[in-house]
Amino acid sequence: MSAQRTDDGRRAATVARTTSETNILIELDLDGTGHNEATTGLPFFDHMLSQLGRHGGFDLVVRAVGDLQIDAHHTVEDVGIALGEVFAAAFGDKAGIRRFASNRIPLDEALIDVALDLSGRPYLHYEVEFPGQQILGTPPFDPQLVEEFWRAFVTSAAITLHITSVRGVNTHHLVEATFKGVARALRDAVRIEGGGVPSTKGVL
Repeated sequence: MSAQRTDDGRRAATVARTTSETNILIELDLDGTGHNEATTGLPFFDHMLSQLGRHGGFDLVVRAVGDLQIDAHHTVEDVGIALGEVFAAAFGDKAGIRRFASNRIPLDEALIDVALDLSGRPYLHYEVEFPGQQILGTPPFDPQLVEEFWRAFVTSAAITLHITSVRGVNTHHLVEATFKGVARALRDAVRIEGGGVPSTKGVL
């Protein structure tokens, strides 16, 4: 797998990742219009990935084929890995970016707190407890996979991400608020508002 940034000056990249378990293609444009397309064989996961594009203001295409007859884990984790790679490539040298962002996102009774730093240092703090039920669909979606997705994403993207549940009882609402919160934080963090790399080290 090797993410390739476009050579036309856009903050955009493409990654293709093929293993014995999954085959994934992702296209990303950080300065897009929110166009999104996701097909992974997991309808609820597709819906969550679409939240990243729509609420992040990114153009995002995710196409994945995985060994769902065994488990959804491989597909969800590998998409997280590839998505992190494509974000890292699209970031480029991060010159002028805002870098830090945080927010609180409500979805009915659920409230999720998100804070992130495009630090170059992968770290995930994930503190979200679910009532325990799977999210119904064909196939059902196991909410435990959400943490695996975010861990894979931050490791490949080399960002620091804190996700904390303030309150909530509906699993669907908690998961969706998480994706929307990260999307909005990424949207703010990648915004260009300066001219240099926002670090005393001169590099992120």
